[in-house]
Amino acid sequence: MIHKTAIISETSEIADNVDIGPYSIIGPKVKIASNTKIHSHVSIIGDTSIGTGNEIFPFVSIGTPPQDLKYKGEKNSIVIGDNNKLREYVNINPGTEKGGGITKIGNNNLFMVYCHVAHDCNVSNNIVLANNVQVGGHVTIEDNAIIGGSCAIHQFSRIGESSMVGGMTGVLSDVIPFGLSLGNRNNLVGLNLIGLRRAKVSNKNIKIIQEAYNIIFKTENFRSNITNLSSEFKNNQFVNKIINFIITDKKRPISIPENNKW
Repeated sequence: MIHKTAIISETSEIADNVDIGPYSIIGPKVKIASNTKIHSHVSIIGDTSIGTGNEIFPFVSIGTPPQDLKYKGEKNSIVIGDNNKLREYVNINPGTEKGGGITKIGNNNLFMVYCHVAHDCNVSNNIVLANNVQVGGHVTIEDNAIIGGSCAIHQFSRIGESSMVGGMTGVLSDVIPFGLSLGNRNNLVGLNLIGLRRAKVSNKNIKIIQEAYNIIFKTENFRSNITNLSSEFKNNQFVNKIINFIITDKKRPISIPENNKW
């Protein structure tokens, strides 16, 4: 049902069984697939595509121009997948020319109250952004990551698969897959063991990941330490994700343990 006070552009594409609440605004280039519920006072504009089964709560804003001084009105877009929940006051900006012009949100994510996802971000699937998480431009967040409340993630950062970032952490360095990172400037404090168990990773594999972690981060020369891993570790699919994450972009800093905790 579409409420009579909602303002819907005639050129938007809205599936038949989409609910749109009072005073919500849907712009001319917006596409919304079936079984999506939009509560009151939501604004969705720009070239924005929203998949099926999403729920968007009051005062969410999607598609306003990116907060980037270099943006001069170039073509850009937002693509949001299926079964996401966007709670009150969530804000998502489209991409910029430098980042390919697109911001992507995957499936089955929960963005809690006051979260901001900036331009050119790639947020994958099954991710939780707790209240007031602020995600800078060009950030990548991989599947199953959990970001604690009031975290600030610096632009271009990478958050690895099934990792967890503790509340109120300032993320300046990339977080490895399965890593647990927290503190004023996101030191690595171990593995996200709870997340691994929730993902039904076997105890055998968890032990292998722990042993590989201890070798890689035994000293601050962690990139060199990777060469000391035996084939048992390098052939493990989970350890491989950590290795590939580290070596893929050598220009990016990686979150590591504090100096006094080697």
